[in-house]
Amino acid sequence: MRRAAVAVAAGAMAVSLAACGSAKESGDNADSTGSAKKGDDIKVGLLLPENATARYEKFDRPLIQKKVKELTGGKGEVVYANAKQDASTQNQQVDTMVTNKVDVLIVDAVDSKAIAGSVKKAKDAGIPVVAYDRLAEGPIDAYTSFDNVTVGKTQGEALLKALGGKAKDGQIVMMNGSSTDPNAAQFKQGAHSVLDGKVKVGREYDTKEWKPENANANMEGAISALGKDKIVGVYSANDGMAGGIITALKAAGIADIPVTGQDAELSGVQRIVTGEQYMSVYKPYPQEADVAAEMAVALAQGKSLDSIAKDKVDSPTTKAIPSVLVPVVSLTKDNIKDTVIKDGIYTVNEICAGKYKAACDKIGLN
Repeated sequence: MRRAAVAVAAGAMAVSLAACGSAKESGDNADSTGSAKKGDDIKVGLLLPENATARYEKFDRPLIQKKVKELTGGKGEVVYANAKQDASTQNQQVDTMVTNKVDVLIVDAVDSKAIAGSVKKAKDAGIPVVAYDRLAEGPIDAYTSFDNVTVGKTQGEALLKALGGKAKDGQIVMMNGSSTDPNAAQFKQGAHSVLDGKVKVGREYDTKEWKPENANANMEGAISALGKDKIVGVYSANDGMAGGIITALKAAGIADIPVTGQDAELSGVQRIVTGEQYMSVYKPYPQEADVAAEMAVALAQGKSLDSIAKDKVDSPTTKAIPSVLVPVVSLTKDNIKDTVIKDGIYTVNEICAGKYKAACDKIGLN
C-alpha cells in the first residue's frame, strides 16, 4: 500500500517554522525520554480520536502497527485505544498507558488543548509523545501531519474551478470542521485565503465534532435561510460531512452543485464517481503513518530524530517541535486511478461495486 515517500520542501510548510530550539524546548534529546537503553522490545501506545471517520480504523491503526513491527523485527508491541470523540476518555486512556508504562505515545488528539495536561503527565513519567495528524499542546516531542493550510487552499481552488462563472451568481455555504480541532482552523484559513473576494459566503459553520448529522442539520438551516436557488456550491471540510450535506441538498431538490471534501473515504470517492461530490483531498496515509512509527520507535529507543524530521514547528505551548508535513493531492474523477488505486488504498472493484458500476464505466474506471 505504501508509495515512495515524497520529500517535503521547507518552503511548502504552511505553519510557523522556527530555528532549532534547545533540547528542553523540542524534546529532541534521548536523555530526556528515559528510554535511551531500550532495544526492539518496546511498547508503543497509540491513541486515535474517533472511529466514525473511516480512515482511522481502516488505514492509520493497521499501518502504524505494521511499521512498528517492521522497524523492531517483530518485537515491538502497539497498545491501542480509541477515544470515540470524547476528550475526557482520551485523557483517561493516556493515564492508563502511563500507568502501564508504555515506552512512547502516538496521540491524535480529540481536543488539542484538553490533552495538554495528559501530555505533560506522560512526559513527567519519561514517556515521549508524538503528535499525530493534529498538533496537540503540551511538551510534544515530535509531530507529523499534512500541510493543513494547503489542504484548505486545495479545496478552495477546486471549488472555484468547479464554479467557474457561477462564482459571482450566487452564494456558497462553508461547512468547517470542529472548533476543538486545530487542523479545522488551518483548513478554514487556507480555504478563506482562496475564496475571499471571489465568491460570497452566505452561511458558515464550525461543525460540532465533525459529525455528518450536524453538517446535515447545518445545511438544512443554510438552505432555509438562503433559499435553494441562491446556493451555487458548498465547501465541506471532509468527506463525512459532505455525505450529510449532500443528503440535505437532495432532500431540498438541489442538484448539480459542487461539494468539496477531504480524506478520500470510499463513500466520498464513490460520490465523486457519480458526480454528487466534486472532489476530495487525498492524503497519503501510508506515508504519514510510517513517519509516526519511525518517530515513535526512535524516541522509545533514545535515538535522534535528525534523520527523520528535517523541519520544526511551533505549537501554542512548545517551540521547535521536530516535524514532517506530508503533501496532499486534489482528488477528482480524473485522477482516481493515479491516486487511491495506484497507491493500493482501494481497488477498482471496491469503488465500482454494485450501483456504482455504470458510473465507473462512464468515466472509464474499469
